[in-house]
Amino acid sequence: MHTAHTQTSVGVLLKEWRSARGLSQLALACDADISPRHLSFVETGRAQPSREMVLTLAETLDVPLREQNALLIAAGFPAAFTESDYDGPEMSEIRNLVGLMLAANEPYCAAAIDRHWNILDANKSYWVATGGEIGPGTTRPNLLKRMFAPGGFRDFVTNWDDVAYPIVQRLHREAIAELSRNETTTKTLLDELMQTYDLPQHWKLVDIGAHQPPLVPVSLMIGDKAIELVTTVTTLGTPQDVTLQEIRIETFLPADAESRQHWLDLFGTVL
Repeated sequence: MHTAHTQTSVGVLLKEWRSARGLSQLALACDADISPRHLSFVETGRAQPSREMVLTLAETLDVPLREQNALLIAAGFPAAFTESDYDGPEMSEIRNLVGLMLAANEPYCAAAIDRHWNILDANKSYWVATGGEIGPGTTRPNLLKRMFAPGGFRDFVTNWDDVAYPIVQRLHREAIAELSRNETTTKTLLDELMQTYDLPQHWKLVDIGAHQPPLVPVSLMIGDKAIELVTTVTTLGTPQDVTLQEIRIETFLPADAESRQHWLDLFGTVL
């Protein structure tokens, strides 16, 4: 007679992360220097991993810190990584560093955003090019809501679908990742963008095969000036704090010399 086993939460989550990374059980076990049999038992719930085992597998799978905490909690252990308040005194040096990074991108747009695309800080070029800075004491604006809203930056983008579709698919993936933490913030943002800004209905579907280019080209036409931009994302090293790891610096840089000159002609005198 065989004893029935059920999958534990941590086993399910580890298997999902392994599948997302495209690794077999054997490959992951070799990379993590553990027994393939033991890994199989962990995924199926026949063995309970230690705290060290969870962290080893998570590090091998390059799991973000927030999700590493979720794995630990699912395994019955306390979270290992703190989540600081970006506006708190403990983050003052980080805020200064972010400000320096944003200023270094002048006269081109750069904004620091959190995991839900809320703007933590931005340089002067970003505010000038996208419709003005939000006054103090107001809720932090959302970069995607500003980008998707007609009457602003979106109206100048001539390849809008090419820019917006990868972002929507990225939101789909981020919303799926939140399910393990019973969060719906990204799903709510995605639904709001779909309903408010008249996006194609088929964008509601997750496109598993959607290509995510390392650089997203953005074609602008402002007056009679054509500007080609590329977007880049910068993160802050190898932090051991959840908030710090999730800060992203989004920059928009000219793709060629002509675009650079056109940008300077339009915005150089107002900065």
